[in-house]
Amino acid sequence: MLALLEGERQALASLDLERILTCADGKVELCAAIDRHKIGDVDEECRGLLDGVSRLNEINRKLRNLIAANVQSRLSVLSGSASLYGSTVKSSSPRREMPRLV
Repeated sequence: MLALLEGERQALASLDLERILTCADGKVELCAAIDRHKIGDVDEECRGLLDGVSRLNEINRKLRNLIAANVQSRLSVLSGSASLYGSTVKSSSPRREMPRLV
């Protein structure tokens, strides 16, 4: 699972959609395998690994959310549905130049 999450992070960094989806499928399969075991059967070392996996998964989730927000913002700007940086200037208004100081 740790190797899978590291691979997911690399896929997110390179925006490799195919690998991101492969990692997501792998995570679902591994989580199903982990769920089949009883909590009492897990020793302290495995609990530590699961805690590390949980933290790494949380980091990857935050990274996915940042990438999604960035893509959404870029699409909004490209489609004209949102103003850039919260600017309220309309594109049809004439632009004025600053007067030159002599």
